[in-house]
Amino acid sequence: MSIVYVSGTFDLFHSNHLKMIQYGRGLGNTLIVGVSTDELVSSYKKPPAVPFEERIAIVEGLKGPDLVIPQHTLDHEETVSKLNIDIFVIGDDWYGKYDYLKELGVQVFYLPYGMGVSSSNLKKKIYDQYADMIKESDEHPIPEPKEK
Repeated sequence: MSIVYVSGTFDLFHSNHLKMIQYGRGLGNTLIVGVSTDELVSSYKKPPAVPFEERIAIVEGLKGPDLVIPQHTLDHEETVSKLNIDIFVIGDDWYGKYDYLKELGVQVFYLPYGMGVSSSNLKKKIYDQYADMIKESDEHPIPEPKEK
């Protein structure tokens, strides 16, 4: 029996998040998904667009995970030890960062994230579209007032 742990922020939930969770589901018998708290994410980059309570509820609503837990730290030694994790899965943007878990007997998989779809790319696209919309609304010809 193997226990798989999938780690992520899962902000602006998209197809690559789902693929990573499904991949983890296929690697073992029990799937635990750790969702990073807002405080944790804010410690190394901008805060998530979607609040923690909503992100964890979205992941809990999926059929794949057996358990969904808050993730308070990027150091997973304690989590691996307490939950007897055999397999650790994370996106390949973290490649190499969790190799230390191999010394604890944990298999580490860095899932290739796929082209183009990421929360950061989605945020940029939304921002750019919003900026264009504001520009269009602000830069328009001013009509001449009608004379009576």
